Amino acid sequence: MSPEKTPNKYVYLFNEFDQATAKFDGDWEGVRSLLGGKGANLLDATQQGIPVPPGFTVTTEGCNDYLAAGEQFPDGLWDQELAAIDELEKQTGKQFGTAENPLLVSCSSGAKFSMPGMMDTILNIGMNDEIVGKLATRTRRPRFAWDLYRRLIQMFGGVVMGVPDEVFEAVITAQRREYRAKNDAELNAEAWQAVTLRFKEIIRTYTGAEFPSDPYEQLKLATEAVFKSWNGKRAFDYRDASNIPHDLGTAVNIQTMVFGNIGDDCATGVFMSRNATTGEPQLEGDYLINAQGEDVVSGARQTLRIGELKNDMPDMFAELVDIAGRLEKHHRNMQDMEFTVEQGKMWL
Repeated sequence: MSPEKTPNKYVYLFNEFDQATAKFDGDWEGVRSLLGGKGANLLDATQQGIPVPPGFTVTTEGCNDYLAAGEQFPDGLWDQELAAIDELEKQTGKQFGTAENPLLVSCSSGAKFSMPGMMDTILNIGMNDEIVGKLATRTRRPRFAWDLYRRLIQMFGGVVMGVPDEVFEAVITAQRREYRAKNDAELNAEAWQAVTLRFKEIIRTYTGAEFPSDPYEQLKLATEAVFKSWNGKRAFDYRDASNIPHDLGTAVNIQTMVFGNIGDDCATGVFMSRNATTGEPQLEGDYLINAQGEDVVSGARQTLRIGELKNDMPDMFAELVDIAGRLEKHHRNMQDMEFTVEQGKMWL
């Protein structure tokens, strides 16, 4: 009787640096091929002691095996994701899929080479009707809770369920008009609750299916959406134009959510470790107070230059300067980073 085959290791936590590098005898290019550029960098930053929200990466091998199996999860992959979620619960003290202290995660793609046109990130996976209600009550910030939920439904509806984003945006525009709000930041909890309900109706109309209320189903479908995006037309055409091989696959990065939109002691931004034009060692980028990352890059709100953070949050600015310098020295190159300040705590 032949012994049972051990499933491949498809999932690496961000703190499993030794296991990932040992697989390739320390060859970093091998790690990048396995975990994608973003996953490898998050693994490395965690190893360097940079404050990275806990998370894990599903490997490019998982993507290729999923596609080769006719879009079916290979043996062991989903069980390994579930085990990784259990580990995130231990690391954060939160529980995925529960209303009392919910763990929410983001899901993003990350191929070995940066590829514009791949899948957009999905934020706040793990929310549902019960959780949004409890979160609104427990935090005493109902606007915060409903803002998180509508973002999840909008991103999930577009990326996973194929609903055109302009349909969602039209609802938000109409809501701003009704409330005479100049921008999204001026919409209150009642407005976002109404938007959320309308979003669910739109998904039902366009797809004939309900937005999934089970957090684990959300996670599984989001993982599959990343895998499928590897063969999407935009990604395929980009690889052709850039001479990138079609057999590399993409990794999936699942990361604990941290929130820049709880209040005015929170912020989020994107920045480079020096001036990209002159090379001067001064941070260059943009940020917003009380926002989530997509608000900075979407153009929906007028951003602030990163240097102004020195006045708004001097301690956080000093920490960014220190981290940028450490990462530049480690990588011997200019760095491009995203950050979130959650109630006075810096995360990269």
